[in-house]
Amino acid sequence: MSTFFRETFIVFRRQIRMNLRNPAWVIIGALQPILYLVLFGPLLKPLVAQFGATNAYTFLVPGLLVQLGMFGAFFAGFGLIAEWREGVVEAERVTPASRTALLMGRLLRDLLQLLVQALILIGLGTAMGMRPSWGGVVAGVGITVLVGGACAAASNALALTTKSEDVMAPVINMVMMPVLLLSGIMLPMTLGPAWLERISDFMPFRWIVDGVRSSFVGDFAASGVMWGTTWALALFALAVWWGTATFRKENA
Repeated sequence: MSTFFRETFIVFRRQIRMNLRNPAWVIIGALQPILYLVLFGPLLKPLVAQFGATNAYTFLVPGLLVQLGMFGAFFAGFGLIAEWREGVVEAERVTPASRTALLMGRLLRDLLQLLVQALILIGLGTAMGMRPSWGGVVAGVGITVLVGGACAAASNALALTTKSEDVMAPVINMVMMPVLLLSGIMLPMTLGPAWLERISDFMPFRWIVDGVRSSFVGDFAASGVMWGTTWALALFALAVWWGTATFRKENA
């Protein structure tokens, strides 16, 4: 076990050094949800009473956190494709390092980056008027990290499967568009027609968004928190299994 942690840390250290050479990517990754917060938040203020919310930013920031976890982490695999093309993955094949450690080291880098971006988003939301339960914020960030870990692991697995940005980008866009529209990140699905809300019930990210929102207002007894946490854990476990299996196959 100590060997596994040491190997994971070695991979993580290399990945984080690569990021520190260009820290602007941390800000760029958080730019889209920050723009939504600044530009869409004021438009949401007159509408929040219609779906039972009292603070526009306490409603919007949890959704943007999940969006950050999904979109930011799903593009992590593009860096892995570049490493594969440059021969880094091939060089790792000849080492005795655990194939799981090769994934987990990269995953820790992605989660640390997500955490920094999430803190930036929460800080800006607080400055703009968000008044959450801070215990709920911690729980919501925890759920977001699980979602980000799931998406990053799936992205790495997809990257090693396709080995092409030209293939990977359309696949991600095809998956993320319905997820964004049906998860209720911007507006609750209860505002839509009944048939659309029924479809969204089969979208795991819809329950995750609802769970993070409930935790932000301190409503831990809400069923959304339980279902959101359950779905986040399930997706994380499934994606890590897929990513590990792909790394083992690639390095067999």
